[in-house]
Amino acid sequence: MTYEELANSVIAEVEKNVMGKHQVVEKVFCGILAGGHILIEDIPGLGKTTMAMAFAKVLGLQAARMQFTPDVLPSDITGFHMYDQEKGVMQFTPGPIFCNLFLADEINRTSPKSQSALLEVMEEGKVTVDGETMELEPPFHVIATQNPSGSAGTQLLPESQLDRFMIRISMGYPAEEDEINILKSKRDAEREETQGVLSKNRLIQMQEIVKRVYVHDMIYKYIVSLVQATRANPNLELGASPRAGVSLCKMASAYAFLHGRDYVVPDDVQRVFMSVTEHRVILSPAARIKHITKYDVLNEILETMPKPRISGIR
Repeated sequence: MTYEELANSVIAEVEKNVMGKHQVVEKVFCGILAGGHILIEDIPGLGKTTMAMAFAKVLGLQAARMQFTPDVLPSDITGFHMYDQEKGVMQFTPGPIFCNLFLADEINRTSPKSQSALLEVMEEGKVTVDGETMELEPPFHVIATQNPSGSAGTQLLPESQLDRFMIRISMGYPAEEDEINILKSKRDAEREETQGVLSKNRLIQMQEIVKRVYVHDMIYKYIVSLVQATRANPNLELGASPRAGVSLCKMASAYAFLHGRDYVVPDDVQRVFMSVTEHRVILSPAARIKHITKYDVLNEILETMPKPRISGIR
């Protein structure tokens, strides 16, 4: 099978568990191909955890899941040292973070101290416990779910942590026909199970190919112009960081790869712009008073920014 066929097979297998959410599944896979972390924000019961676990199985990754609650400690995530009386030495007990795909369920229900335990590992792929630094075996991805702001028992993630998620997406309610199919599938004892499509090594190979997708200088300039426009917009108190531009470039490359191209076009950037930037910007007080949303502001930037016209882009 070609890499394009493999990618389509991955999406098809995940959609056995997640019905009617093709664009969402596609963007999550793009985030993984781009080497990033994904934040899924929505109300409970819409299939956030189901999708994350389906990806783990289909991609052949070692997965670990952790339910974040107010009493979770940083050591519960990273691991801890304990004295072994028989051997007379301190032994390290690794936490669930030592895996390929870490599912952080309801991440905004735990304390900021526990949330911060993920910062180093998300940025550098390393864990430091009691002054000892240990590297995680690649690939490593975090898929975190969170309930909407204002839900009972939740608190806002700090900007520094939100910025480390390559994309933030929302599942949304299913369409009527898809919801009927969900009900039927839950009652069917013989429903088709999700199968593994990739191995860990094959996924790493695909990620390396995504890194080699060609990006024209005009595309780089277009990405920077979009990001800088968020910083100059009066309706935004905080614009997108340089990390947002890096993520936008990587996601556009992954989107191009997923659609059978070895080069990025402006439409690739536009397709992923919202998912990459919306969680990184903060509305100004005046915009909130006027009931202007982040989507309104970013969509205006996207529509008014001239797209580069590039001939012979390959």
